[in-house]
Amino acid sequence: MTLDARQSAIAAAEFIVVHDAEAHDFNAVVPPIVQTSLFTFDNYAQMLETFSGKRARNVYSRTTNPTVTLFERKIAALEQADDAIGFPSGMAAISGAVLGFVRPKDRIVCVRDVYPDAYRFFQTLLKGLDVTVQYVDGSDLRAVDAALEGAKLLYLESPTSWTMRALDVGALARMAKHRGVISIIDNSWATPLFQRPRTLGVDLVLHSASKYIGGHSDTVAGVLAGDAERIAHVRRTVCPYLGAKLAPFEAWLLLRGLRTLSVRMQAHESAALQLARRLAEHPKVTAVHHPALAGPLPQGLTGTSGLFSFEVDASIDIAALCDAFELFQLGVSWGGHESLVVPALVARAQAAGPNSALDFGVSPRMVRLHAGLEGTEALWSDLVRGLGAAS
Repeated sequence: MTLDARQSAIAAAEFIVVHDAEAHDFNAVVPPIVQTSLFTFDNYAQMLETFSGKRARNVYSRTTNPTVTLFERKIAALEQADDAIGFPSGMAAISGAVLGFVRPKDRIVCVRDVYPDAYRFFQTLLKGLDVTVQYVDGSDLRAVDAALEGAKLLYLESPTSWTMRALDVGALARMAKHRGVISIIDNSWATPLFQRPRTLGVDLVLHSASKYIGGHSDTVAGVLAGDAERIAHVRRTVCPYLGAKLAPFEAWLLLRGLRTLSVRMQAHESAALQLARRLAEHPKVTAVHHPALAGPLPQGLTGTSGLFSFEVDASIDIAALCDAFELFQLGVSWGGHESLVVPALVARAQAAGPNSALDFGVSPRMVRLHAGLEGTEALWSDLVRGLGAAS
C-alpha cells in the first residue's frame, strides 16, 4: 500500500470512530450510557410481536443494548463487516467464536505462536470436548493447505503472539475458503486501523478490545465481526446461553477509546519501531522480533503497533533486567498508555502449569515489550539502563 493509500485508509477510519450520528438525537457530542437491565413494552401486542420474532427491538441488556449496539456498529464499519458482537473479554470473543462452530470430533488448524490463553483454551476445554487442534507454521502455505483438508476452522493471528511473524493473511484465507473451512483471525495487534482481514477474505475477525481499541487500560472487553449470517448464528446460539454480555458502561468506554485510536496507534508505532531498530544493534541482544524489521510488510498490513519482543544473550539476568526498569512496568496485557514488559520465562511457566510439560514454543531468553506513550528517548534510556544493570 502506498503512503497516500495508507493515509486515506486512516482518514476513513478516523471519520467512523469520531462521527457519532446517534448522539445527535440527544443534542450531545457523546452518546449516552443506556444503563438499564431491561426495556418495557407499550402493550401486549408489541411484546408478542417481539418474542415471536416479528419485531426487532431491545428487550434485555444480556442480548442487546443501545450503547453496546453503537460500539458494535462502529467495529463492523471499521472491519468492513456486516455486523459485530461485543463480549465481556477477548477470551469470551475467542471462545464464543470457536464454540459457535465446532462440534465433537471436529478439527481446528491453528497457526503456531498464538496468544497463550487461546492456546490453553484449545489444549484444555476443547480437548475435553473431543475437538482436535493441529498447530502449523503459518508461513508454510503448503503445510497449512495440507492440514486444512477435512478441518472445520482455521484460527489465525498475524502478527503472531511473541514471535511477531506477519503472515500472508490473504493467501491463508483463500486456501481456507477453497477447502470450505471457516477462517477466524485475532486482529488485536494491528487493529482495524492497520489491517482489515475481511478485505483479505477472512470470515470472522476478533479483538481483545481491552488492548488498543479501549486504549486506556481501564476496560476488559472483546468483539467479533463478520458476515451477517455467521454473526447472527453466534448471537443466537452462544451469547444468550453463556451470558457473554458486554455491559453498557464498558461499551461507552470503548467508544471513547476509539475516538483516539488513530492518534495513539501512530504514536505507539513510531516509538516501538525506533526502539526495535536500536535494540537490533545492541551487543547483548541476539534477536528482535518486529514485523517491520523482517522485510516488507505483507499485503493488507499497512502499519505496526507498539508490541514487539527481543531476545538477550546468556550474560543477561532476565529477572534483574525486568527489576531494573523504571518506565517499563511488569504487567500483562498491552495497548494502553503505559509501557510494559513480560519475560517469556513467566509466560512459559503459566502455560505449563505446576503439573504439565506444556509450553507455547517461545524461547526462555525472550522478553516482550509494549512501547507506551512516555516518549521514545525516555524509554530507550530505560532499556539501556536495564540491560546494563542486568549484565
